[in-house]
Amino acid sequence: MTIRRLFIAEKPDLAKAIRDGLGGGKSQDGYFQCGPDAVTWCFGHMLQLCDPEDYDPKYKKWNMADLPFSHVPWKKKVASDKKDQVKKIMALLKQAREVVHAGDPDDEGQLLIDELLEFAKCTLPVKRVLINDNNLKVVQKALANLRDNQEFAPLSAAAEARSVGDQLYGYNLTRAYTLKAQNQGHQGVLSVGRVQTPILGLVVRRCRLNASHQKSFYYSVTGDFDIQGLNFNGRYLVKDTDMVDEKKRLLDEAQAKQIAQDATGHTAILASVKTEAKQTPPPLPYNLLKLQTDASRKFGLKPDQVKSITQTLREKYKLITYNRSDCEYLSDEQHGDVPGVLTAIGQTAPIFANLIGKSNPGIKSRAFNSAKVSAHHAIIPTEATADLTKLTDAEQKIYLLIARAYIAQFFPNYCYDRTDILINVGKHQFTASAEVPTRMGWKALYKNDQDNEDLAQDEHILACDLRILKQHDQGKCIKASAEKKETKPPALYTMATLLSDLTRVAKYVKDERLRKTLIEKDKHKQGEHGGIGTPATRDSIIKTLFDRGFLAEQGKSIVSTPIGEKLYDALPDQAKYPDMTAIWHEQQKALKTKQDVVGFVQNLMGYIGREVESIKQSGSVKLADSVPCPKCTKPMNRIAIPGKQAFWGCSDREGCKTTLPDAGGKPGQPKPKATVSAQFKCQACGNGLIRRTGKKGKKAYAFWGCSGYPACKQSYEDKLGKPVITVTPDDKNFSYNPVPDPTHLV
Repeated sequence: MTIRRLFIAEKPDLAKAIRDGLGGGKSQDGYFQCGPDAVTWCFGHMLQLCDPEDYDPKYKKWNMADLPFSHVPWKKKVASDKKDQVKKIMALLKQAREVVHAGDPDDEGQLLIDELLEFAKCTLPVKRVLINDNNLKVVQKALANLRDNQEFAPLSAAAEARSVGDQLYGYNLTRAYTLKAQNQGHQGVLSVGRVQTPILGLVVRRCRLNASHQKSFYYSVTGDFDIQGLNFNGRYLVKDTDMVDEKKRLLDEAQAKQIAQDATGHTAILASVKTEAKQTPPPLPYNLLKLQTDASRKFGLKPDQVKSITQTLREKYKLITYNRSDCEYLSDEQHGDVPGVLTAIGQTAPIFANLIGKSNPGIKSRAFNSAKVSAHHAIIPTEATADLTKLTDAEQKIYLLIARAYIAQFFPNYCYDRTDILINVGKHQFTASAEVPTRMGWKALYKNDQDNEDLAQDEHILACDLRILKQHDQGKCIKASAEKKETKPPALYTMATLLSDLTRVAKYVKDERLRKTLIEKDKHKQGEHGGIGTPATRDSIIKTLFDRGFLAEQGKSIVSTPIGEKLYDALPDQAKYPDMTAIWHEQQKALKTKQDVVGFVQNLMGYIGREVESIKQSGSVKLADSVPCPKCTKPMNRIAIPGKQAFWGCSDREGCKTTLPDAGGKPGQPKPKATVSAQFKCQACGNGLIRRTGKKGKKAYAFWGCSGYPACKQSYEDKLGKPVITVTPDDKNFSYNPVPDPTHLV
């Protein structure tokens, strides 16, 4: 069989869209046959860079003498779980006369197919199709506009340079810092990465700013006014001659009190009254980061949990579109799908049926703008339906968030009248502002949403109606008062605020040129303004920082641990600020060919080599001050195992074996030692019982176990703090209520 054109799509969904765009086709083993053409697919990146030990087995053991290492040219291998599909693609390539590259229209999508063709040593002509929306009309238009794939070689080169650079940078510096620290008895990995380490830096610096805050005071003067029978508060408007701080706040207590005294009881005259009709459009549909932010704020879900949930909603239930998007916009063509999507939402989530009935599918909100759609459009519901009760609680919550944001696009803008007034009281002036809703519009869907930045309103905006006032109206300042206020330290990060900050870290770059470079990197990305990381990687990077013990949670706040701070202090500024990403982007703009990428890597290895040599020559990488074991006084080590709760263990593993719980990155207090009951005896052996706790899944429970364990494994259910014993001690035919094996103790 000869294939005229072999389309290779980045993912199965896109392959199906291309099949439909070609007029349909027959499903085969790993591809669709569409007349003389065939459409096959990848599952994201099918290849991965070889690990150091793939080049030489000696690299499997971490050894400072082997650093730095690099391999030019580098090699790639097929991901272990994708070998079957790669074999099918290779077989199809042998039958094809031409290839059509259908990766996502961004640098990673370009590399994904290019590297596969290079791996296959493909010499066929290659065309490129650019599809960022699976809408049939969009796909058909793209298929009619194929381009030469060589035009996009610079995109592929930039992505490859970043991939190889990240691996060499991370592997070399992680091993170097870890090995140096292990010489001091530290256990665990000190991971370093181009994105990971600047994120750690953000948290460390915020924690230190918060801790080092020097409180100071300022003064706020407010007046209680009565004008035309309307009672409201106004704020003092500072003059150029007042003593103020950088935020235009009064600093002199005596002056503040004098202003309040001057205004109290005196005539108030309205110098100006201005009312303006305003409106606010609905929030845009979700991208992954905004969804993770809202899910953290509302439900306390971790970013990696949200990504996993959206993957399930997409792949298992087909309820939402591509879930790793960084875009908040939709194509113009998708407006034609609105009736079908709204109907599906109403069937899946009847709770929205009434609101959908009030919506207007004819409204075309600002979200429908093809020019602003990047490699993917926003995350929205599909026309598929499901029984919502069959979903987990978290899956329901995420689906409902996505659905609500979509429904909001078909409600009118929120409309309100904004009134601003200026009040003269003798030689002083006060201001007041108020907003009166004239049409709730989309806000009807969000009225119970707390702490939503899309609903946030200036704390100084009054809820009263100032529209009845007019210029020159007179009244009185009944009373004015000066209030002493304390400056607040920068707030510690929460998961929501950290995720939000990752999209605009350029503001923390010290070098102005690099700051502009980082912002320029995102010029075609909506919702990003000089960020680091991607929607697909940020959550896993943050999770790694927690798993390694560099970050910890204190309530809802995210804080750096002593180990995280010591690692931060040991690193050069270029590593712990976002500068590295900006430098790489600047260099990658000039890359056109594979040889250019080689030059970039060789230049990077010069920097890595100098850093590794500096680590080798340094006396030590001083980490957290040693915490003595409470039993033997030897150093304690924090042990973080992915997926499990971190704890502290004595470095004398063979002799002491003392462990302590982790408390915000520091050793916590040991759990109280279980006491043997003198009152309750084991019915099997006569030893005293001990009340213990265990877990069934995530649910904790109490039970009573024999103090003779493990020789005696008798156990009893707990009821109101007492063991449930159904026999008397002298009953030889006793029975008991079994509970799970006490080896599951927590």
